[in-house]
Amino acid sequence: MAAIIEVNNVTLGYGESVILKEISFSVKKGEVFVILGGSGCGKSTLLKHMIGLYSPLNGDILLNEKNLARAFGKNRLEILQNIGVMYQSGALFGSMNLLQNICLPLEEFTDLPKEAREAIALMKLKLVGLDQYAQYMPSEISGGMQKRAAIARAMALDPEILFLDEPSAGLDPITAAELDQLIKKLARDLKITFVIVTHELASIFEIADRIIMLDKETKKIIAEGNPEDLKKNSDNPLVKKFFNRGRDDG
Repeated sequence: MAAIIEVNNVTLGYGESVILKEISFSVKKGEVFVILGGSGCGKSTLLKHMIGLYSPLNGDILLNEKNLARAFGKNRLEILQNIGVMYQSGALFGSMNLLQNICLPLEEFTDLPKEAREAIALMKLKLVGLDQYAQYMPSEISGGMQKRAAIARAMALDPEILFLDEPSAGLDPITAAELDQLIKKLARDLKITFVIVTHELASIFEIADRIIMLDKETKKIIAEGNPEDLKKNSDNPLVKKFFNRGRDDG
């Protein structure tokens, strides 16, 4: 299957501080790809570079064969409009109801009339099981529902790639498991490619087709593959420790 994301020989950091050094990997179209690692290993840094918030110190980040690391102006905007992002907190606007939150990207990036925008937003809410809550404010719904609404907003422009930052953070195990099932369903039914940062072991085994594990000391990728295979077969003590403990300290 073709790669929809290619990270080639990328070095990431801020100023003089290098966080990750000369890493390379690819993400196949339609897969659920998870980025793992302990605290401070660079998971969030990598995600922020892959969604265009920062530019790498060196190397290339290709989304659909277009180089985000070297794109500027209109070209960069066109690349970024093909991705959706759900931030850890959900980042919904508290002064707007769910329908208005989902409409925001459509208002900013399309010329559709209000009726069409609202129809699309309602359809996205239905995909995450929240169409009955369109008029609710974020403060009136649960944390798990807020995460679902944030995913709906990330899907507003029909992106091919969705980036999720710690989607299960702060959720109880049952709600987290329901969110995992939603991610699997969206990946399967809509053929969306997911890139997810998480350290929740239950979620990793449930949703991940493939993972990479980052290491703070070497600033490299120390494991790549299917999580079940890595748990059983990896000879790296850090990888074995991660997969065979009940939780991640980071």
